[in-house]
Amino acid sequence: MDYNTQREKLIMPEYGRYVQKLLQQVKSLPDKEKRSEQVRAVVNAMGILNPHMRDMNDFKRKLWDHAFVISDFDLDIDAPYPMPTCESFSAPPQKIELEDRPLKVNYYGRNIQNMAEALALRPPGQERDEMVMSLAYYMRKQYLIWNKESVTDQTIFNDLATLSQGRLHVPEGFKMDEVQGELVRQAYLQSKNGQLRSGMGGGYRKKRKKKPQKF
Repeated sequence: MDYNTQREKLIMPEYGRYVQKLLQQVKSLPDKEKRSEQVRAVVNAMGILNPHMRDMNDFKRKLWDHAFVISDFDLDIDAPYPMPTCESFSAPPQKIELEDRPLKVNYYGRNIQNMAEALALRPPGQERDEMVMSLAYYMRKQYLIWNKESVTDQTIFNDLATLSQGRLHVPEGFKMDEVQGELVRQAYLQSKNGQLRSGMGGGYRKKRKKKPQKF
């Protein structure tokens, strides 16, 4: 029996063993023009096997890069893109530094805090006021995810001032409308309570027997 564990290791399993074998066979062709022609056909097949790659930016170059990787960076051909180096694919990922600053209001998370701080740096004006109102709406929705009870506008406005160290304030007279999710939840609770009340007060109704039909 020929088991996969006994075969040569797949460099990029998502393309399968046949693609890897084809690229290995192409390297043995003596004519460079013929090798280039065959690799172009293999790259087209790789694109058909992975159609989701068409949604990526510059997907054709990615396919050619993968072909060079599968061939162990040993393809002497005329390619539309330069062959990448092995080091560019084996380099360790760049370390992402985590923020260690404490959150001012935990239930909003760090993204909203960063948005408020960035917005506070913008010059005052109508544009910033509109962005502040949009952020207040978003904060209200996020608040209701963690706290299912209703929240007052003033609570959101106070939290906004806390996140921005007192630099952001909503325009005077601004009031937020009901969040759609809260309205749906209240309507559901009202209908649920109504069903319970009708079920408790309606009592038990005996089903009527159907009269036999005469033919």
